[in-house]
Amino acid sequence: MAQTATRSKPSTRTSATKTRRGASARAERGRFSGESPELLRDYFYEMTLIRRFEERAAQGYTQAKIGGYCHLNLGEEATVVGLMRSLRKTDLLFTNYREHGYAIAKGIEPGRVMAELYGRTTGTSKGWGGSMHMFDVEAGLLGGYGIVGGQIPLATGAALAIDYRNGDQVVMCQMGDGTTNIGAFHEALNIAALWNLPVIFVVVNNQLGMGTTVDKSSAESELHKRAAAYRMHGERVDGNDVLAVRDAASRLVEQARETGRPALLELVSERLKGHSVVDPGKYRSQESLEKAKQADPVATFRAELIKAGILDEDAAAEIETKAQAEADAAVAFADDSPHPDVETLFDYTYATPVANDSRRLPADPLFVHN
Repeated sequence: MAQTATRSKPSTRTSATKTRRGASARAERGRFSGESPELLRDYFYEMTLIRRFEERAAQGYTQAKIGGYCHLNLGEEATVVGLMRSLRKTDLLFTNYREHGYAIAKGIEPGRVMAELYGRTTGTSKGWGGSMHMFDVEAGLLGGYGIVGGQIPLATGAALAIDYRNGDQVVMCQMGDGTTNIGAFHEALNIAALWNLPVIFVVVNNQLGMGTTVDKSSAESELHKRAAAYRMHGERVDGNDVLAVRDAASRLVEQARETGRPALLELVSERLKGHSVVDPGKYRSQESLEKAKQADPVATFRAELIKAGILDEDAAAEIETKAQAEADAAVAFADDSPHPDVETLFDYTYATPVANDSRRLPADPLFVHN
C-alpha cells in the first residue's frame, strides 16, 4: 500500500504541473490563439526576408551597383506582409517608390526584384525602371511611382475599369503620409466614394514625410479622419502589428469586393533609416531613433513567437539563415544577369500606331506618306 501511495503522489504533481504549463502556454499564446503556427512562422520568414533583402540593397547602393534613388522598407515589414496577405493574387496593387518589399510579398521572385535594382534585363521592368518603377502585370503589381501621389489617380482609374467590367478584383493603393497633402489624394477619394469604386487607399504613416513630421505638415495629423469628408470609412491601425494590419486590410478589401465601397486605412509605423539610402536622417532626435528601434517589427514579432512557444531560438535562427541565403541568392542572380542593350533604350517608352514596332525614336515620323 505504501509503495502504491508513493507512486501515485508524483503522478498527481506531474498532472498539476502539466495543467499549469498548459494554462501558461495558452496565456502566452495570447493574441496568437486560433492562428496557425505554420502561418505565423511564414509571416516571420517573409518579414525577415524583406529585412535581409533591403539590407543587401543598401549594401549594393554603397557599392555603386544600384543607381538612381533607392528607398527601403526597413521598419515597415509588418505593414508590407500584413497588407499583401489581405489580397488575392488577382487583386491589383499600386505603390509609391518604396516598393521592394511589396513586390516580394506580392509574389515576385526576390532575384527579379534585385535584378531590377541592379538595372539588369532579368528585372521586373527589364532593368529600365530601377528601384522606383517596379511593374509586373502577372503578379498584379501595376507600378511603383516616383512622382509623389502619381499612383493615386491611376489606381482609382483601375478600380473604375473593374467596376465597368463588373469584375470582382479590388485595387490597393499604397502611399506615404506626405502624399495626403496633395490635390490628387483628395480628388481620388472624392471620385472613388462618389462612384463606389473598389479601392482601398492605404497610408503608411511613418510620421516623417521626407524630413518633416506629420504634426508640422498636416492640420489633421490623424490622417484616417480625412475619409470622413468623403463619407468614406477611415481607420487607423498599428502598422508594426502584422496581424492587426492583415485583419483590418482583409476586412476592408472584402467589403470593397462585395459592396464596391472604398476605404482609407492608415497604418502607423516607424522608419528605421532615412527617407532614402543617401539620407543620413540628421533631422531626427536620438529619442525618435530609439523609439523606432524599440518598435522594430521584426525583432518584436520574433520575441513574441518565442514567448508563445511557436518558435524557439534554434528555429528562429534557422529561419533567419534561410532568409539571408535567399537575399544573398537574389544578389548573385542580379550580379550574373546581363545589362540591357543600349539599342533598347526607347523600347516600351513611346507608344506607336504600329503593332510590335517598339524601336521608333522620338524624332522619327509617326506616318510615312507616299
